[in-house]
Amino acid sequence: MLSEVKSKHILSRYGIKFAEEQEVRTVREAIFAAENIGYPVAIKLCADAISHKTERGLVRLNIRDATEAEAASVALLGATEPSDGVTSLLVAKMETGRRELIIGLVRDEQFGPFVMLGLGGVFAEIMSDTVFAPTPLDMTTATALIDRLENQNFLDEFRGDQAIDRNQLAQILVSLSVAESQEPSIQSIDINPLIARSDGSLVAVDALIEIRDAKSEVSNTPNKPFLSEAHFNALFAPRGVVIVGASTHPGKFGFVSLHNILTNGYLGKVFATHLERATVLDIECHESVDDLPEDGVDLAFICTPASTNFDILRACARKKIKAVYVTSAGYADSGEDGLKAQVELGALATELNILLIGPNGQGLVSTPQRLCAQIVGPYPPAGSISLVSQSGNFVSSFMNYSRQSGVGIARAVSAGNATQVGVPDFFDYFAGDSNTKVALAYLEGITDGRLLAKSMHDFSRLKPLVIVKGGSTSGGARAAASHTGALASNNRIFDGVCSSSGAIRISDVERAFDVAATFATQPLPKGNNTILLTTVGGWGVVTSDVIVDEGVLNLMQLPKSLKTAISELLPDRWSKNNPVDCAGGETRETVAEVMKLIASNQDVDAIIFLGLGIQSNQARMMREGKYFPDFELERIVKYHERQDEMYANVAAELSLAMKKPILVATELGVADPNNPGVLAVQNTGRLCYASGQRAARALSSVYKYAKWRGVAK
Repeated sequence: MLSEVKSKHILSRYGIKFAEEQEVRTVREAIFAAENIGYPVAIKLCADAISHKTERGLVRLNIRDATEAEAASVALLGATEPSDGVTSLLVAKMETGRRELIIGLVRDEQFGPFVMLGLGGVFAEIMSDTVFAPTPLDMTTATALIDRLENQNFLDEFRGDQAIDRNQLAQILVSLSVAESQEPSIQSIDINPLIARSDGSLVAVDALIEIRDAKSEVSNTPNKPFLSEAHFNALFAPRGVVIVGASTHPGKFGFVSLHNILTNGYLGKVFATHLERATVLDIECHESVDDLPEDGVDLAFICTPASTNFDILRACARKKIKAVYVTSAGYADSGEDGLKAQVELGALATELNILLIGPNGQGLVSTPQRLCAQIVGPYPPAGSISLVSQSGNFVSSFMNYSRQSGVGIARAVSAGNATQVGVPDFFDYFAGDSNTKVALAYLEGITDGRLLAKSMHDFSRLKPLVIVKGGSTSGGARAAASHTGALASNNRIFDGVCSSSGAIRISDVERAFDVAATFATQPLPKGNNTILLTTVGGWGVVTSDVIVDEGVLNLMQLPKSLKTAISELLPDRWSKNNPVDCAGGETRETVAEVMKLIASNQDVDAIIFLGLGIQSNQARMMREGKYFPDFELERIVKYHERQDEMYANVAAELSLAMKKPILVATELGVADPNNPGVLAVQNTGRLCYASGQRAARALSSVYKYAKWRGVAK
């Protein structure tokens, strides 16, 4: 740790401005320096070995005359300890301001160097508002880092003080990034506090630099030159699949995986092995992999004990099988010996030029080939979301949401213990996969942060990436360690990785699927101007609250021309504002006509429609009542159902025609999934959101990505 004086000397070279100050050695020199600078001053005891001055009482503030300066200097020099080494006194101008910031630089073991910004002083303890961004930073990325602070009003005008100079703050953050790039010996930088003066300008009054042995830093990125598109095509689009270790017992993996492949209509050839050459589910098994036909199988799905898998891999190589999926447990999940066997299995696969997924995995799905090679259900409808997870259960969970919502899946894979390839490799494949429109991932442990960050950034430049990260809290991190054998990375650091790479990080699993489904089924917005169209006033209010609270979307004011046009269709009691509440004035085509007016307006970037299914809900009660179909109930029931179907279809058609997202939301999406309006939304291939609030949150995430990509303003 360098002293405060040495730290400031280094940082000053990169343009960071500090309070006027002078380093001295004696009491007499301290008094002279204080009078030179002008009272009031602060006096501190400094040394390389002193990093926490405040905790030891080595700081004196608001010194107003020579008598106080003498007393403070004597006391500070008297507080030295032998372990402090060479000490000095630092006399500095007493800077004041109502607001303080913390800025700094840290090197994360996984992801590398990051610039940090946070609220300082008492605000640091109360609000814990801190954000990180990986280096290098320029003015654009530094400004984006500032914008990520949760309490943005902290930077605005405050009790007569002017707003903090954001441009100066961004320049200081960039200076830290430059210092890191040019001083490889810097391990960390801590500037605390950075004081905001009443005129909004910033001045640093304290700084510490920690140095390191830069030569000790080595890359842990594995070398995988053999992996190719052909290997992953063998995994997700194989000409033939063999279940190695098929079983006649319906509770065994070797039976279930074969059953799932056959039941879901896999388009390729299916083979199986069984030591006794049994017939399993009408498949006549071969005794071993060596008995398979030549060059007809691309994927081996292995359900045998761990001890047999080395020989099976060699047999797969002899048959030119390019990809294997190992479901077997008994590797890293079982202790040190198992970990050793897992490493050796991965090394053997690499030596044999085989792509190995697992071990200890749940399986994979590839709907374009109707392939369900899994040891457990479900099988989702076809679509354009691709899944990868470090937990097999989350693959199932996301596919369950797919089945419930009708928004389909392209590829899905459980990475298992990831001895040879992991999540970054699947991002790389999905980026070039024409069937994948958006990737949805669940992460726990991170073994190579730099590789992961690069793959996230490379993917996001082409397609949206939605990530759920487990292990965000200390308790979650302990659970992740026990589950995967890997500790979770720092939560705020990972937030910084996601923000810089364009990935959308979501903590809630349901919301993560909502966001992925929105990317898969809606066009990207060109801006954040959003209008709520509602036939149910209360839902419009609570959805507006979400939009305002998040501060991402703009609940825009209605343009005068649009307000006039809507007034010609609705009764005078309509809201005349956003949300556009039809106020019970909707008849026949009115809602569709209003929606078309809104979608056609060039200032509108997105629409959320609330109120679908209400008429069909009444129709259901009529159908189930004892008077149906008499008293003209059959006619009115069909009318109500047609209306809701029309709303769903018009929303989809307008969205395609205007190239704007139009989200349809109703609680009936989960409360009554057979509602004709809900079914009509699903038939258009889109998500029927379970509430306006969930629709608004999903749309805000989609807008953030569109802005990061430069698609939206």
